[in-house]
Amino acid sequence: MMHPDTELRFVNKALGYGVFATKLIPKGTITWILDELDQKLEESYILSLNPTIQEKLLKYCYRDNQGRYVLCWDIARFVNHSFNASCISTAYEFELAARDIYPGEELTDDYGYLNLDEPFYCFPEEGSDRTVVMPDDILHFYPQWDSKAVEAMKFFHQVAQPLKSLLEPRFIDKVNAVAAGREPMDSILNCYYDRSQKITAVT
Repeated sequence: MMHPDTELRFVNKALGYGVFATKLIPKGTITWILDELDQKLEESYILSLNPTIQEKLLKYCYRDNQGRYVLCWDIARFVNHSFNASCISTAYEFELAARDIYPGEELTDDYGYLNLDEPFYCFPEEGSDRTVVMPDDILHFYPQWDSKAVEAMKFFHQVAQPLKSLLEPRFIDKVNAVAAGREPMDSILNCYYDRSQKITAVT
């Protein structure tokens, strides 16, 4: 579920739609959290679909660390990519504002931590020499993404958290301990789907 102070807006013909802040969303705020309405789809199901439907579905899915395709039910599926993303993912099935996000500003993710199935080619961005997102980017960029998440978590208890009630019970104690500085934050590497561990059928 996306933060309530967001809305869907048309960006341009090249990018289509995006998600924008309608009010200030301070650094450290949960901007998105996985909820019970988000669908988790097995790869076998995806492969069984009509190719036309499959293509449309995959456009809006990301993969979790078990290889399941996750389809967000709300406007979260329209969050666009940026190499200078305003949001950062965590190992606790939610994302944070990596910096203050001002009214009218777009909420963006680095697709590198979404376990893409194939390279995603992007428009060049000022401040980054990357022009393509690779399926294994998380293995290369996790230190800087972890650093961003750690910095954002320092503000977790200092800002309003309208989505905090949706935290998975298994994460509540850990998240509170991390935010209070009592425990280290788990790495975003926990979100990585290792395809080399995929079990294949024996014929």
